[in-house]
Amino acid sequence: MNQPAAGPAPAKKTILVITSQVVRGGISGRGIVFTLERLGHPVWFLPTILLPWHPGQGPGTRIVPPAPDFAAIAADLAGSSKLGEIGAVLTGYLGDAEQATAIAGLVKAVKQASPEAVYMCDPVMGDHFSPDRNGLYVPKATAAAIRDELVPLADIVTPNSFELGWMTGREITSEMQTVAAARSLGAEQVLVTSAPALRRNAISNLLVTRRGALAAEHAAVANPPKGTGDLMAALYLSRLLDGMPEEDALVRSAGSTFEMVARSVKKGADELLFAEEQVSLGRPMALVSSRRVMEMVSRA
Repeated sequence: MNQPAAGPAPAKKTILVITSQVVRGGISGRGIVFTLERLGHPVWFLPTILLPWHPGQGPGTRIVPPAPDFAAIAADLAGSSKLGEIGAVLTGYLGDAEQATAIAGLVKAVKQASPEAVYMCDPVMGDHFSPDRNGLYVPKATAAAIRDELVPLADIVTPNSFELGWMTGREITSEMQTVAAARSLGAEQVLVTSAPALRRNAISNLLVTRRGALAAEHAAVANPPKGTGDLMAALYLSRLLDGMPEEDALVRSAGSTFEMVARSVKKGADELLFAEEQVSLGRPMALVSSRRVMEMVSRA
């Protein structure tokens, strides 16, 4: 008996990306847009700043659009007749604090046009390796604007452990502290990258939801290129939009990120090799262990 022909695969959801743009390298907007488009998503991209390369690679010119101009283009997008196409918004690095208000307005407009649209806020503001501003690599006003204006709107927040600690004012040195701090943000999901791991020489990605907490761990790679948090956020968002269960999305995304990093480092690259190693974005072969986190604290 002949089987009916399979219909076309459902269209992938369009994602609005709002973050920085570099000329060389794969951090932030370049890596995120490549990843999402490689996985089949149409992308709208609104840059918040233009840089020649990642600041860690040396000094470079910073071009930040004047606040009124940035607000105007955000308002243009918010008023677009095509706004209903957008199924998710992903925000990252801001060029200045004033951009947060315009971005918040645009996120609200997307939600109004498409109530089911997902907003992921990657609060890019610092890490434990930043040499300036006590871990911050953006001005304190910009970090505070992300925390106070964008995070409260988010369905998913993806801080690293430093950013989680800074936003909540809590010490993050253990898995239980990480879970408690993540819950205090109030988002439906908080994905903490570079969370404290149980195994030595390992990296943990800790997903905290209202139903529980999951950890995905893999071996640490020495001297990884920048941009792993951007990549992890984009991959996880894509998997969720595809309808993948949270645990599967977490493990698959962690595997792709680990594999991309390991392959790039093995080739001596100082950037993630998105084009050369793009096969890792789809079906990674890397081994990632996952487990449910047993919480010992009350969820009052």
